[in-house]
Amino acid sequence: MKNLIISNKTRLLVSCLILLSLWGCKMGKNYEAPEIDTPLEYRFGVDTLVSTENDTIGWWTLIQDKVLDSLIVVALENNQDVKVAMQRIVEAEKLYRIQKVNTRPQFGYDGNYTYGNYGGFVLPNGASDNYYVGASLNWEIDLWGKNKRLSEAANANYLGTIYGLRAVQISLISEVTAAYVQLLENKASLVVAQETLASRDSSMIIMEARYKQGTIPELDLNQAQIQQAIAESSVPIYKRGIALSENLLSVLIGANPRSYLTGLALENQIKPPVIPAGIPSDLLKRRPDLLRAEQDIVAQNAQVGAAIANRFPTISITGAGGIASQALSATNTGGAAEAWNIGAGLTGPLFQWGRNKRQVEVEKARLEASIQEYERSAIVAFREVEDALASIQFYEEERIAREKHTRAAVNAEYLSKQRYDRGVTSYLEYLEQQRQAFDAELNLVKVQSNILTSYIQLYKALGGGWITPQEQQDAQGNN
Repeated sequence: MKNLIISNKTRLLVSCLILLSLWGCKMGKNYEAPEIDTPLEYRFGVDTLVSTENDTIGWWTLIQDKVLDSLIVVALENNQDVKVAMQRIVEAEKLYRIQKVNTRPQFGYDGNYTYGNYGGFVLPNGASDNYYVGASLNWEIDLWGKNKRLSEAANANYLGTIYGLRAVQISLISEVTAAYVQLLENKASLVVAQETLASRDSSMIIMEARYKQGTIPELDLNQAQIQQAIAESSVPIYKRGIALSENLLSVLIGANPRSYLTGLALENQIKPPVIPAGIPSDLLKRRPDLLRAEQDIVAQNAQVGAAIANRFPTISITGAGGIASQALSATNTGGAAEAWNIGAGLTGPLFQWGRNKRQVEVEKARLEASIQEYERSAIVAFREVEDALASIQFYEEERIAREKHTRAAVNAEYLSKQRYDRGVTSYLEYLEQQRQAFDAELNLVKVQSNILTSYIQLYKALGGGWITPQEQQDAQGNN
């Protein structure tokens, strides 16, 4: 009868505590997404404002260069920042799993063995073997939802690392593409410099011969030498630019510095297709850095709830059961018996000098800071899209003017040389036309590079798209 009473008491105790665990509430407010003041439309690129919530922007459609595509694929596989971000995901996922099991009962085991005649009192029959082998139970009842809130925070941190990886990948794609465009720009500028230098070397041969014949003054010869030196000094500048661009590409793809063959020349690159900017509010759902920042708010909101829960008492179930010798018992001198116990404990703060209250205030301040960080990131994101759209529009307008300028300057240089050779004009006029033609060609190369770079900035500002064509096909197949 006694065992039956104990058993019923035990069942009642366990049942009540289980009900308390299931009923347990969560302290603090549930997460609510902050309201962001988003513009209704972008200032530039208004004709492309279609919803892009379900659209994707593939990097392979930006600059259709197979060499660049292969470099991006290698970078996504080998770049150390990407690998670090992947490990952050693994770490966060394991921490989330660890936190989840804190809401469950914890089981353990223990055992001991002694030999002697004393275990709190002297045995009358001399020394004996004494042992205990058993299992233990410890279960903290999550009455106030502290562990649930901590699990929410851990899950938000895990999701944040996933978005963080995507942000790193998009940044990497943008950096590789930008470095590749810079390499193309330096190579195109080097071609202009070398062709200009070759032309001026040929002119120098003629100018030196004319000077020796006494048909031109030494001043004309010196002016020709100056122009030759200007072109000659430009060549190593762009060679250095090529080397630095190649070194940067090497680091981005996770390789030691080396030279690279490029695909199409800068002037032959296919213009990227029109990229729809979308509705500004879509940006909050597309950009992984903003999604990651939002998960920071989710995690911090949960930390506030956990801090509030720490101000309330904790209830725990403890128990143990096993087999123990009876040698140390006053009424038994040998054999073994079942040993068990179960109970509940209550612990809580009584007087902490306001420490727990201040900790809640600390977590609330951190929550407010994370919200402000999110809002600031959103504003910066809108600005980055506006910058990219404005750059594309106005660089395109500049390119048209630069092409006109270059055609006119090259033709003026040709006509001026003809006039000088016939003695119609001075050599200073011809030199000025040479300078203008050289500068015009370099400026045209620069604006062509800026246009491609602006498309890269827009790709990044809009949150990029699927990392590989295969991912895009998989996503389309699931729809």
